[in-house]
Formats: sequence, structure tokens, C-alpha cells
Amino acid sequence: MTRTALKSSGVAELARAARDAARTLARTDAGTRSRALADIAADLRSGQAEILAANAADLEEGRAAGLSDAMLDRLRLDEKRLEGMAHAVDDVAALDEIVGRVDSAWRRPNGLAVERVRIPLGVIAIVYESRPNVTTDAAALCLKTANACILRGGKESFRSNQALGLLIGRALERAGLPAAAVQVMATTDRGELYELLGRDEEIDLVIPRGGEGLIRAVVEHSRVPVLKHYKGVCHVYVHAAADLEMALGICENGKVQRPGVCNAVETILVDRAAAERFVPMLCRRFAELGVEVRGDERVRALGGESVVPATESDWSEEYLAKIVAVRVVDGLDHALSHVDSYGSSHTESIVTRDHDAAERFLRECGSSTVLVNASTRFADGGELGLGAEIGVSTTRLHAYGPMGAEGLTTTKFVVRGDGQVRT
Repeated sequence: MTRTALKSSGVAELARAARDAARTLARTDAGTRSRALADIAADLRSGQAEILAANAADLEEGRAAGLSDAMLDRLRLDEKRLEGMAHAVDDVAALDEIVGRVDSAWRRPNGLAVERVRIPLGVIAIVYESRPNVTTDAAALCLKTANACILRGGKESFRSNQALGLLIGRALERAGLPAAAVQVMATTDRGELYELLGRDEEIDLVIPRGGEGLIRAVVEHSRVPVLKHYKGVCHVYVHAAADLEMALGICENGKVQRPGVCNAVETILVDRAAAERFVPMLCRRFAELGVEVRGDERVRALGGESVVPATESDWSEEYLAKIVAVRVVDGLDHALSHVDSYGSSHTESIVTRDHDAAERFLRECGSSTVLVNASTRFADGGELGLGAEIGVSTTRLHAYGPMGAEGLTTTKFVVRGDGQVRT
């Protein structure tokens, strides 16, 4: 069956084809999959004109439809971002082989040799908005781990995703791998998405990537297990012992570099002992950068007239824009309590020169990524050395935090004996 036929033959056939492809991939060797990844990276570099033309059409339609600046930024491709996508595929290809890895082994008193061995999950459906780089990241990570995947992007990136899907399909065919190993759905019809989410006999995991509304809709309609995070309400806590110039740089990077991503900082907590010096510095810098500060009473008193009064809802808001909530807290206990009450278990950072305070923050803050003296923007699979990122999980089963290749595998027990029977 050709790739075109797969796209037009319906959701049930698409899901069954993915299951068949997963069985084939499970039998492949690492070298074959690595060659396919190398071809994908090379084609991303040589096929830029075709991809950028499709992306330009998506951007034009998005602007006409009134997409926000944050959404347009997520959608936009250029030569630098395409090179970054190709580099991410190369990084995945260079990762050590995970499938078949023995994580642990032991021998029982009766002589049985027991191993826990890494295996693919099977078929993974990824549902996402805006970001075309998810198409290649997801394809690369799934191929690396011998999983088949079904990719369903949003209507705003439809042309970009189709162009990338064709490129991936050609690379798969040259490597002798089934075209159905990576399928980009040729429709954005919501009914077909909900039908896909009901295919629990063929699909093993759903990973939604996008806004809170998308993720909640997927969770509501899916019969397949969903790996999710609803939003990224990320915090920076400027401790009493912080280097304030360092803290200013970390806050600026976390908020301004890419405001529309889930690891951007949304709330800054300033220790009361540092507030008198730091809050005016922060508000001046953010005013220069066009960032709206929404502050509590103490922040308004220290930060000047440009500070907007914060409401209760601001402490749990994911702005995805040049807006930040700032609050003065009474020490580390208050900061941890605030994060626990209003955070989303995504990413939190403490800025401090106090080793004990840093270690306590790392130990007691339960979010999926916790940092000391570093920007929340490092909560990313590529930045953490995972090769690329399939998504972020803020639920603790079966992965927590940025997910790379290992998060797309599980383990099975392999037991070897020489005639043992149970008594």
C-alpha cells in the first residue's frame, strides 16, 4: 500500500497500518534506522526551498486568521530553524541504541537468570499545534526507538507538516522501511482525530503538544493512555542570597527569549530581603524590553507606575506573551508554598549563592525540572542532552519532565532457565 493510499483510506486503516509497521520496526537493526535518520537530516538541508514555501503559505493564512504573535512564532520556519531541526535529527541518530539495552540483571536462588530489557512502546500518536519542528522531532525519536507514529498537526501548520511528511516518507522508502512507520494525517478534521483517539487496540500512547484546551480535549476523548501537561506556569525564585545581576539575566532570558513556549517564566518570586534592590532593577529592565509586569502591593510600591496590579488569577496564568507576574515572598518556605499552590509541575528555578537553600529547593520542589542559577528555558530535551524532545510530562506515569528517546520505551522481563519448574 502506498503512502498516498494510506492517507486516504480512513483512520482505521491508518491505525492498522501503523501497528503492522511497528511490528516490522521491532525487527529492524539500529543501523537501518540510523541510515533513515541520516537521510531525513540531509533532506531537511537540501529541501529547504520546498519546506519554506509551504511554511510561508501557512504563515500568510495564519496572519489573515488573526493568530497571536506567540502562535506565529511557533509556526515560523527559516533557514536557521530548519538547520536546527536537521541538527536535532542528527543528535537523535547519534544517541546510543536504547532498544534491547539491558537495564538490570540478576540471578535467582533457583538458577533463573532475569533481565529487564528495553523495548519499544509500539504505536504512538502525537497531536500538536503550530510547531512544524514537532513533525521531525517526533519522527526521529520514534524511528530511533523502533516505534511507529501517527502525527496529527494543527490546521495552522498543515502545509508545512505535509511537506515534511513527504520528505520523511521518501527517506523511509530509501532505507527500506515501511512508509506507515511515520504517517502525517492528511486531514485536520476533528471527528477523525476523535476516531483516532478511540483506536486503543492499535495505538499504545497519545502525546498531545499544544495549549491547555487541546490537551484537555484529547484527554476527554481518548481511550488510549495520554501523556500530558496542561500548561507551563514556570517560576524563578530570587532568593535572599542571590547574585542580583545573575538573577536579572536569568529572569530576562526566561521571559523574553521566546515568550510563547511552555518553559518561559511566567511568575517571578522575589525574597523580601532582596526586594528593595531587585524589584526596581527588574521593572526597569522589563519596561525597556516591553514586558508588562503584574505585581502585588509590594512590587507596585517598589516598581513604579508601570506595574499593573496583579489579581489572584495571575499567579496561575500561562501568558505565553511579554507579560510576567511578580510577587514578594517571605523566604524559602513561602516560595515553595506558592509554587505548590499555583504551579503546573513544569519547571522552577532558584537563584542563590546559599548552598543549603539551593539543595532544599531541589529536594522539596516537586516539579518535573528544577534548576539552580539557570534559566527555565533549559527545560528542554535537546538542552538537557536527550537529543530531541517528544514532549513534556507533568504526570509521573510513566515519564516525568522533558521526554527523549528513553521515554518512548518500556521494559520487559527476559528470563532464562535450564528446566526449572515452580513448586
